[in-house]
Amino acid sequence: MQLTAALSRAYAALVEQSELIDSINVFPVADGDTGANLRVSLAPLCQGTGEPVARQLLLSATGNSGNIAAAFFRCLVLAADRDQLAQAAARGSEQADRAVADPQAGTMLSVFSALAGGLGQDADMCMLEQQLRQAVLSGPQLLPQLHRAQVVDAGALAMYIFFIAFLQHLEENPWQPPPIRQLFGDQLALKAGYQPSTGRLHCVDVMLDTGRAPVPEVDGLSELGESLVVAVDNNRLKIHIHTDEPARLRSRLSSLGEIVNWTDEKITPLSQDGPIRLLLDAAGSLSPALAAENGISLVANSIVVGDKPTMETDCNGDEIYSLLRRGIRVRTARVPLEKRHSFFTTPVSGPATTLYLCVGSAYTSNFAAATAWKERYDPNGRFLVVDTGAASGRLGIIGLLTARYARRATGSGQILTVVQHLMRTCGELVFIDELKYLARGGRISRAGGFFGDLLHVKPVISPEAAGVRKCGVVRNQAGQLAVLRQRLQPLEPQNLVLLLEYSDNRAWLEKTVLPLVQRLQPMAAIHIVPLSLTSGVHMGPGTWGIAWGHAM
Repeated sequence: MQLTAALSRAYAALVEQSELIDSINVFPVADGDTGANLRVSLAPLCQGTGEPVARQLLLSATGNSGNIAAAFFRCLVLAADRDQLAQAAARGSEQADRAVADPQAGTMLSVFSALAGGLGQDADMCMLEQQLRQAVLSGPQLLPQLHRAQVVDAGALAMYIFFIAFLQHLEENPWQPPPIRQLFGDQLALKAGYQPSTGRLHCVDVMLDTGRAPVPEVDGLSELGESLVVAVDNNRLKIHIHTDEPARLRSRLSSLGEIVNWTDEKITPLSQDGPIRLLLDAAGSLSPALAAENGISLVANSIVVGDKPTMETDCNGDEIYSLLRRGIRVRTARVPLEKRHSFFTTPVSGPATTLYLCVGSAYTSNFAAATAWKERYDPNGRFLVVDTGAASGRLGIIGLLTARYARRATGSGQILTVVQHLMRTCGELVFIDELKYLARGGRISRAGGFFGDLLHVKPVISPEAAGVRKCGVVRNQAGQLAVLRQRLQPLEPQNLVLLLEYSDNRAWLEKTVLPLVQRLQPMAAIHIVPLSLTSGVHMGPGTWGIAWGHAM
């Protein structure tokens, strides 16, 4: 439990500094996404330790930094207790080196090595911190790209931040190293006039199943492209690579085995107008963990039980649905913006732009309130507000895909264009189990709710810009699954991302719905998320849904 808590604390520290990490990411290419990729790749560390987490790290790893870090942490999480950390860190450092076709000193590999060495020597915390710091500071001396930009390596800095927080939590006596800005000073900002270049490269992540054929060695794959990182799991290969010919690469890899999953993004230079902060109403069905992994801050409403309000993101969903089943009144309440998110407590300042994706105006007045706030506090136009016309999972998928595109966008104009596209193309189906909860909340007449349940009517709806659209009515779960099959099967599989939303029925959804979805769309990236409580309170227990969109 101590290791689990320390890993969670360290992951939170990494997430907190992810924008800074992105801003100095110039090696191996200057694409500004190291912090974002590590947020996604290392999220399983919050779940604990052991083989299941090691497996999840393989599946979640993305980007150059994420795949290298996953190779290390897949060994570290197998440590049963603190006494096994040194041995696990040594194995992890060795595996991370072996995963990279061309390992370079001055990167996170050096930080892994320093940690393993310090733990093996039983160094005290002060000495271990100095060894980790020196590993980070060696980067500009060893790598020409870092020397030209006059920054430390983004991945090395990220691992320094992670391990310092990790060690602080494990240390029995209070221990506080100097702040990172004091330690690394001017090497946390790009040199004035630095011009990054990425050429025509594409960043590709592939899961390859070789069947019974021998698994190729890393050296045998190195001629396929640049920045190659390979992880092996039985007969499967997780490959990260940069290439200027993705179609040719896909053809070559297909000759080695079956491509189970493929993601391909064109590498673009660091954003020239500063990072984008993304706000999303918590009424979008994203868990706080998934939102944090993707750099999304949630703006929550209140859930009121009796006279006691609680922020939506702080509620226990199982408890709320249990209260609803017992007939206890639960409702939602809008909270003033300045009390829902720290961003709204001070005027906009600095170079960064904030994009707030609001629940559709057909459902709440958040867009109007945010627009009024903007008029008062945003003279420089750094706060962008979009009425998405969406709610629940459709809002969540728009936010998730926007966040992932924003990692490589060169300006807010590009991002807004993508948001408009996602608003047109993302969709959702919500399957309601019992109408009586909508009747209790006044969404339909009580008579309609009673007779609907009496006749086992289960409506299928879609929250859209003009309001809720009724897509059909079924009588049982088999009918719900038939509607799901009919809607999901025609979707284009390339870059498809799905959110499966549960209320109090996660076990059923994972056992019954998930296998069906995986058969219908085997190439899709699937996230299992809680239905937003803003929606769940009104639609009630037993409700579930699916939202879809295509990554840009």
